[in-house]
Amino acid sequence: MNWSAAFKIAARELRGGLRGFRVFLACLALGVAAITAVGIVRESITAGLEREGASILGGDASIQLTYRFAEDFERDWMAENALATSEIVDFRSMAVFDAGEGAERALTQVKGVDGLYPLYGEVVLDPPRSLALALAGQDGVPGAVMDRVLADRLGLAARGIFRLGTQEFVLSGILEREPDSAQGGFGLGPRTIVRTEDLANSGLLAPGTLFETEYRLRLAEEFPLDIARAEAEQAFGPGIRWRDRRNGAPGVAVFVDRLGSFLVLVGLAGLAVGGVGVSAAVRSFLAEKTGVIATLKTLGAESPTIFASYFLQIGALSVLGILLGLALGVAAPLAFAPVIEARLPVPAAFAVHASALWEAALYGALSALIFTLWPLARTEEVRAATLFRDAVSTKFKLPRPFWLIVIALLLALLVLSAAILSGVPTLALWSAVGIGGAFVTLVLAALGVRSLARWLAKSQMLRGRTTARLALGAVGGPGGDAMSVVLSLGLGLSVLAAVGQIDRNLRNAIASDLPQVAPSYFMVDIQTDQLGGFMERLNTDDAVSRVETAPMLRGIITEINGRPARETAGDHWVLEGDRGITYSDLPTEQTVITEGEWWPEDYTGPAQISFAAEEAEEMGLSLGDRMTINVLGRDIEGEITSFRVVDFSTAGIGFVLSMNPSALAGAPHTHIATIYAEEAAEAPILRDLASAYPNITAIRVRDAIARVTDVLAGIAAAITYGALATLITGGVVLIGAAAAGERGRVYEAAILKTIGATRGAILANFTLRSAILGGAAGLWRSSPGPLQGGR
Repeated sequence: MNWSAAFKIAARELRGGLRGFRVFLACLALGVAAITAVGIVRESITAGLEREGASILGGDASIQLTYRFAEDFERDWMAENALATSEIVDFRSMAVFDAGEGAERALTQVKGVDGLYPLYGEVVLDPPRSLALALAGQDGVPGAVMDRVLADRLGLAARGIFRLGTQEFVLSGILEREPDSAQGGFGLGPRTIVRTEDLANSGLLAPGTLFETEYRLRLAEEFPLDIARAEAEQAFGPGIRWRDRRNGAPGVAVFVDRLGSFLVLVGLAGLAVGGVGVSAAVRSFLAEKTGVIATLKTLGAESPTIFASYFLQIGALSVLGILLGLALGVAAPLAFAPVIEARLPVPAAFAVHASALWEAALYGALSALIFTLWPLARTEEVRAATLFRDAVSTKFKLPRPFWLIVIALLLALLVLSAAILSGVPTLALWSAVGIGGAFVTLVLAALGVRSLARWLAKSQMLRGRTTARLALGAVGGPGGDAMSVVLSLGLGLSVLAAVGQIDRNLRNAIASDLPQVAPSYFMVDIQTDQLGGFMERLNTDDAVSRVETAPMLRGIITEINGRPARETAGDHWVLEGDRGITYSDLPTEQTVITEGEWWPEDYTGPAQISFAAEEAEEMGLSLGDRMTINVLGRDIEGEITSFRVVDFSTAGIGFVLSMNPSALAGAPHTHIATIYAEEAAEAPILRDLASAYPNITAIRVRDAIARVTDVLAGIAAAITYGALATLITGGVVLIGAAAAGERGRVYEAAILKTIGATRGAILANFTLRSAILGGAAGLWRSSPGPLQGGR
């Protein structure tokens, strides 16, 4: 191969400009731009979370405890090591406002704070004032601030009096912004902030009730966080949760990363669609260069030299397309940064992030190589004489095996890169399988449409219908654009349809399952001495079909078989923070034991555990394994003696962990309950129970599911926008296909006019072709294809 000659040929050919490559550049640039924009937004949010880590967290470090306050020795450790410590109490409760004609009630997420809150950042109130002044209250009634949506829901005006439990508060301001709101993640109720000391007589922080305490620490700049964490875990024991400013909102960071990764995969589908246009543009370009290639070969140019010259040309154009895509992908999020930041619940540091650029460039380069090597490789297999005789050959021919192997290796590298860089390898691999299956199916569909069109064009049923026969003959004949149209439009519609089906299926499942399986209310913090009156009110109500109750504690799984739990079971969700624990002498009627046996009634021996079967399998647990659970600072070790089915999808009571009663004897706890009732009876039930037991918190399941649905709708909207970018790329491919065949259609139109065809008949002929191909792609999309069924 003569590289010098190849460079000279490529340079001279490129002087002709970009004619014939506009679609090539547009397809490549759009795909790269979509991936770049998603990457820039994702990295900007990550950078914002890192930059504002201390403000989001509320301190340089945070220590969370479950259902208890710090002991004296723990406070001493914090005083010795921290410059300042702020104590936060967080729990759910019912805010009650006596509106005259009746009480209004709403679920709220209560935050009890001390005089040092916030250590970082600023609480913004309406009207503007300091938080300390707002919480001071008036006329002996402690103050509170709450989200505007909660105040509006209760009909509570400024200086209005409302209750939390048995304690009255005066609304002193509307909470516009709290600096640490992003770390809280998904909440079931709007926020209310009060002084922790003002909750002393509310009845909401009794032993066994559900609350969390968090101690935010301001540390010296030079204090190593890893050393601080190790010392804290040694001083407090295993029942704490530590976070620091390096990852102030881990849940938000993981969510953003996962959503961004999924959108990148959607962008890769767009690149696949654009690849069809890239390949078609290269084929069209080489077809026009047939005479040049033939001349070069007759002058003695070797096939590798000719291949290298056109490879260099298309490589240079690919680099240009990638650079255009990177520029567009950077410009869009930076231009709309103020709008995006206003819609985000977390800070974002919008800038040009190198990691997003090189990832998008890598995907673009690999896609360009995969889709251009196939048509380029065919230049080696064509003889000069054949080129002269058959200037527009449409005969399908595979490249030689070497190039097929190279293309396969590049495809594997692209899939591997997506699996590694996305952080969700399983999803990436299945997405690759889906896109590959869609390509194969669409190719077969295009071949089938061409065969059917040829058959119909020759059939007797269309005798006398000249326009239809001409259109069908063109679709089924050689040199048509059926393959490009069906591939680009079909794949774009498939991605869009798959996203739409995910959204609709989620909504339909929620809407259809709620009336049959979901309870009306989920009640927490029921004291043991309140359980009798609670059940009496519900058992005498004909509108109540079922009530389930269970004692509940919270605990953290610290060890499995004497080893740290995470070393044994990995990062399973059951080990993320504390889990609900219940106890029971006998299994309920709904309990299905899959392995082992339940402990005998009145059993008082060593602690035994019944564990959720599905989660146990995921964690690699077996009967006889020993598990250590930290409950309120006390380690309880028990043996797993049974596995049972736990179905969390019913929104009813479900515990991963259940133990024999004697194992938890003496531990303060409350009860939870689910109430299944007619919708018309829900309001009276809530009114009666909240009036009789102000400490009980009621979570209306319909409202909780509605909030989840809203979150899912936002996610679906983001994914839909990504899918629309794929469809736009498909549109560009269609335009390219139409442009590539323009010369042929002009020639055909001239022939038809010569033999007497009218302008309307010619236009109808061309329109019918497009309708046939578009209908074929749409019909395939509406069936359960590889991107729609299964996983």
